[in-house]
Amino acid sequence: MFYFDELNGYKILKSDCLTDIDAFFTTKGCPIPEEGGKFQIKDENGKERLVKKSPYFSEPLRILTPNQTHSDYVAVVDEKEEYTETDGLILTEPSTLIYLRFADCTPLIFYDQIKGIAAISHAGWRGTAARIGVKTVAKMVMNFSSKPEDIIALIGPAISKCCYEVSEEVKEKLLSTVKNTDGLYENRNVDLKQINARQLKEIGVEKIDICPYCTSCNNDLFYSYRKENGTKDRHFAVVKL
Repeated sequence: MFYFDELNGYKILKSDCLTDIDAFFTTKGCPIPEEGGKFQIKDENGKERLVKKSPYFSEPLRILTPNQTHSDYVAVVDEKEEYTETDGLILTEPSTLIYLRFADCTPLIFYDQIKGIAAISHAGWRGTAARIGVKTVAKMVMNFSSKPEDIIALIGPAISKCCYEVSEEVKEKLLSTVKNTDGLYENRNVDLKQINARQLKEIGVEKIDICPYCTSCNNDLFYSYRKENGTKDRHFAVVKL
């Protein structure tokens, strides 16, 4: 179940299904996760490394966000500082914070409680049609021997079926990604959250928490690209192991 909490004075949204790591969604008015001081530190090998102080955490961290382009590409975080044309990141070490930007698109957070790795994916209609959530889990399985039944998935605040009208072409692309389409489409509106959930269930992800908040209906809490006429402001999905 999702609930609002406070972190370092900022209102955030969390799920009680995932308590082992720092995983949350920001609300309107929260700062960008990397806004803060920058520091040069030396790692265990004496190599200089750039870290930052996030507004949400007191310790210096390596903070990464990809260049999102509505692709279906998922990267594993390594030593690189830039991830171009990337809409999913898999995190394996605790000294790094990752975040992605959203304003109606569906945020997906994953955590493998056995392997101790996590991921965030950006599933707008294009990403959902390309099954980016499934591809994120597949990469966790392939690279780290994760098992879908061990993965917890959070489907965060996004535009909901009540407000998401799409063309016939988009509807067909989205519904073709799942076996059971019951309840996913009504009066030209589709349910992106439930489509992502069904995609994940079909590959064996059983622990899924779906956020009830619609970014358009709850525009006082979250940014909405549609409701706010193409706003450039974003809220964030954030993960730190």
